[in-house]
Amino acid sequence: MSGAMAKSLESEPSIAKITRHSHLLAAQLQALRSQLYPPEAKKSLKTFTSREAATMVGIAESTLRQMSLDGEGAVPELHGKDNRRRAYTLAQINELRVHLANKRPKEALTFLPRRRPGDKLQVVAIANFKGGSAKTTTAIHLAHFLALEGLRVLAIDLDPQASLSTMFGFQPELDVDDNQTVYGAIRYDDDYRVPLKDVIRKTYFDGIDLVPGNLELMEYEHETPQAIARGDGRGEAMFFRRLRSVIGSVEEDYDVVVIDAPPQLGYLTLGALYAATALLVTVHPAMLDVSSMSQFLKMTSDILQVLQENGGNLEHDFVRYVLTRHNPHDVPQVNIVALLRSLFGEDVLAPVVVETTAIANAGLEKKSLYEMARGAVGRDTLSRAIESVDAVNQEILNHIKQVWGRT
Repeated sequence: MSGAMAKSLESEPSIAKITRHSHLLAAQLQALRSQLYPPEAKKSLKTFTSREAATMVGIAESTLRQMSLDGEGAVPELHGKDNRRRAYTLAQINELRVHLANKRPKEALTFLPRRRPGDKLQVVAIANFKGGSAKTTTAIHLAHFLALEGLRVLAIDLDPQASLSTMFGFQPELDVDDNQTVYGAIRYDDDYRVPLKDVIRKTYFDGIDLVPGNLELMEYEHETPQAIARGDGRGEAMFFRRLRSVIGSVEEDYDVVVIDAPPQLGYLTLGALYAATALLVTVHPAMLDVSSMSQFLKMTSDILQVLQENGGNLEHDFVRYVLTRHNPHDVPQVNIVALLRSLFGEDVLAPVVVETTAIANAGLEKKSLYEMARGAVGRDTLSRAIESVDAVNQEILNHIKQVWGRT
């Protein structure tokens, strides 16, 4: 091929092509979102049957039915023939929890397992710098599970790719403006920094607020070395303390903070590790992934040692490895799981998240398993997937409750 012919094939400059592709894809994603969630292009959460609501609250369905007949607690929507089928929103289920906790104070923690005065805010960071370890999938399912249990959750998207924000229905390049990520609260220039509460957004999922992410977060990675060189930020304003400090400004509003850390060991990830009271490392049990995790642990250990030598006291209530996308019929994977359990013991969560088409299909719809309607995938497939994810999230919740002094 002649040079002239090769040049003609790439007549459009790279920057122009990439910019054009960016605009085309963003417009198409916006159009797809509008089709999925018309007319306001916002997500909404499904309602729950009276049986599901009773199970979530922890009472018999007959008790819930009688409460509804007596006008006690939340008033459900009525559907079906003769308006006899009741449907509850998650907000109404949480109203029931509050009502029953007040009515039966001895069982209050059973109905409403929120933080009590003196209980430590739990900040759970989910980290790994290997792509494909299901970090964001783990974060979204954990946040949804905790909210369904009645806890108040703040989800913080620290990843510039903003996959967690997308799962909550926000298109980062269109819905998140300048200074509307956590960067706005931890940036170094005082004139533009805003309180964390100003960038927190309510979501369609009752009990969950979100600090969204977008590419703006990369500014923190670029500015921090300059700030360190200038000697900016001392005490609580040091780069690795800034995230913990701003989370402290809203801690009374939440029980658990879930942080989806970036897939690299940069300044944002270091801030997340320092702010965290608990660390979850997601692991896909394949040799390449485990080798990558080994490098992640080595780099993390070295850098955290430096932080500690510079006054960063790092104490986590628990550190656990979460096995994700596990195929129990894959012999090499089974062997790697056995290896990790022999090395790390109980630090590897006993339940695992199995590899399933249900999670993949949910991801295509920008949903967690908890949002999937029955019939969206095979009933047995969905049930097995939810059982797997529930078991993992329940064990994490058990660790949180142990920190709060509950069995």
